[in-house]
Amino acid sequence: MIDTGSTGFMLLATSLVMLMTPGLAFFYGGLATKRNILGIMIQSFVSLGWTTVLWVTFGYSLCFSGGEGGIIGDFAKAFLNGVHIDSMYSNGKIPESVFIAYQMMFAIITPALITGAFANRINFKAYLIFLTVWQIFVYYPFVHMIWGGGLLAQWGVLDFAGGIVVHATAGFAALASVFYVKARVDKNSTPNSIPLVAIGSGLLWFGWYGFNAGSEVAVDFVTSTAFLNTDIAASFATVAWLVIEWMHERKPKFVGLLTGSIAGLATITPCAGFVPIWASPIIGTGAGIVCYYAVNFKNRMKWDDALDVWGVHGVGGVLGTILLGVFASKAVNVAGADGLIYGGTSFFVKQLVAVTAASVYAFIFTYIMLIVINMFTPVKVDEKSERIGLDEALHGERAYDEGVL
Repeated sequence: MIDTGSTGFMLLATSLVMLMTPGLAFFYGGLATKRNILGIMIQSFVSLGWTTVLWVTFGYSLCFSGGEGGIIGDFAKAFLNGVHIDSMYSNGKIPESVFIAYQMMFAIITPALITGAFANRINFKAYLIFLTVWQIFVYYPFVHMIWGGGLLAQWGVLDFAGGIVVHATAGFAALASVFYVKARVDKNSTPNSIPLVAIGSGLLWFGWYGFNAGSEVAVDFVTSTAFLNTDIAASFATVAWLVIEWMHERKPKFVGLLTGSIAGLATITPCAGFVPIWASPIIGTGAGIVCYYAVNFKNRMKWDDALDVWGVHGVGGVLGTILLGVFASKAVNVAGADGLIYGGTSFFVKQLVAVTAASVYAFIFTYIMLIVINMFTPVKVDEKSERIGLDEALHGERAYDEGVL
């Protein structure tokens, strides 16, 4: 018998996470230069379609079928084989179909996060190959190993909503992509529409409640704790980034404030349902400070991560996973662990090792993958296309009528 309250909530959470992908498209689209708005937005929207095809065909099966204690699952549920109208998720509260849809939304947005790093530089055909291969060899294995009863779960690693699975892997894959495609020819990176960035960040923040609170896959006290932790951490990170940038730039920056909110959301993600509420202001403040200086470091190193994916998502995901190893408490979630401050030294070490290994693997695999893709089709656009802008050169469209911008 299904729990109608939990089922209704999970349908809402699934819808919220789906909304995050268009939100990401708006966020990136506003940050892009005016000749590359559609080129970056289509990379998010195409994932809504193509990732769904992959997920139904074999992605869900590889993540959540078989392979107990291993690196990847099997094909027992390929094409959703064996999933019936009355199939239940393992917690016995919601239909399996709802869980499939919910996890699919995570699969859709994760590779889309990477696209902000190589804005203005990637051929669309190469991106579609990237989108496919990266999910199969990076995203699916880490979903299975942590959330599908695989190797890391058996070892005791925790990740409530995607610090390792989503943000660390995507962030360090983004950094590898930047190193491979190198800097843009046109160094102008002025956002074309800060209001569009604000709309996108607002949708991301709104959707993140489903992202984090929904990861309990039920409605209980952990769900409400994760919801509140998410908002508190995001808010403290927003203020921390604003203050630090204000001190450095002598003016309060709106884009910085919005970026800080995303940093806080990414950092609290692995912790949300495992840490006490009093820890979330510390985590959020840490996120705003650390991610701000990570972006500054990236700028000093002249790494052309166009939209700061590594500094916000990569560093935020790593930081949040490590802080989970510090602040986690079984008093908050009996399915969790006790962190360093509660005597859980071994758990802290496991979190540190796991997030480091995931980040290194995502970086190395992504770099090698781009080399291989380039053997079949050019990964980077030519200089002429880059100067014209990808909207016109690749897609034959323009975001705005001539003369509007």
